[in-house]
Amino acid sequence: MRASVYRNFVFRLHPATTAKARKITMSESDQSIGFSAPRLVAKKVLAKLQHEGQGAVVRRSIGRSELKFLDPFLMLDEFSVSPPAGFPDHPHRGFETVTYMLQGGITHQDFAGHKGTIHTGDVQWMTAGRGIIHSEMPAGEGEQKGLQLWINLSSRDKMIEPGYQELLSHDIRTAEKDGVEVRIIAGKSMGVQSPVYTRTPTMYLDFTMKPRTQMHQSIPESWNGFVYIIEGEGVFGKQSSSPVTAHHVLVLGPGDGLSVWNRASTPLRFVLIAGQPINEPVVQYGPFVMNTQAEIDRTLEDYHYSKNGFEMAKYWRSQ
Repeated sequence: MRASVYRNFVFRLHPATTAKARKITMSESDQSIGFSAPRLVAKKVLAKLQHEGQGAVVRRSIGRSELKFLDPFLMLDEFSVSPPAGFPDHPHRGFETVTYMLQGGITHQDFAGHKGTIHTGDVQWMTAGRGIIHSEMPAGEGEQKGLQLWINLSSRDKMIEPGYQELLSHDIRTAEKDGVEVRIIAGKSMGVQSPVYTRTPTMYLDFTMKPRTQMHQSIPESWNGFVYIIEGEGVFGKQSSSPVTAHHVLVLGPGDGLSVWNRASTPLRFVLIAGQPINEPVVQYGPFVMNTQAEIDRTLEDYHYSKNGFEMAKYWRSQ
């Protein structure tokens, strides 16, 4: 997926927040949740509709004016696309894209000869590294829906060779307890570990909660984390909080875990995503993410002259 506005964004990062969350006195039953410092919601942003690619519509939550960046996460889109719309040939450098299909399918092609289709429940974890040009187009009739997350790479990994991990829906590990089901795309939940390798240490969990259930999930204390609500409404962080509805992103404050309650009469589905901050400068120009403006200038030159990772750009067009 490509960024439609090719502007320069420069982020100067302060060290990750290290102040510990306020410790809460807990009873023995409370201690069974598995953490001692519950994370509260620090910021709430509604993902508003905008046009992207060629006729596609996305709800962008991270990567918009209200929430430009959440180290190491650069962008989160909930996309909806129907033929002939889509995301035709476009480049990337310096980060990873994670595409998770919620409905339908997307066909991916790139200039290295890789081609494949992911369907409902499948995941493609693409490392753009030093450079790739690809297309992402709907694989069938009707509306195709999914999430695409951009994860930054550290300076030492920005110029590695491109690569892929593709995880079919039936291969994604799941767990269930007390009316709460989780699909473990990356990281660990309910004692189950995902096999996916993440260069930037990342947790990516898809929860579905039946009505009148609760869940408690540990999160590494030094990581930044957020929730994106796909459907339903829930109470996040503390029981006295107001319910939050679909299409909101919730940035989590400091702590080592998250509690969620579904008090509604319908299911609640959301993704919980967290990652280890990289704590490096970020300079972004559309689909290129580097550490300095000089590196962005070199990237634009490499792309224009089809060199240093973009050699096939001169000849390749998706079919």
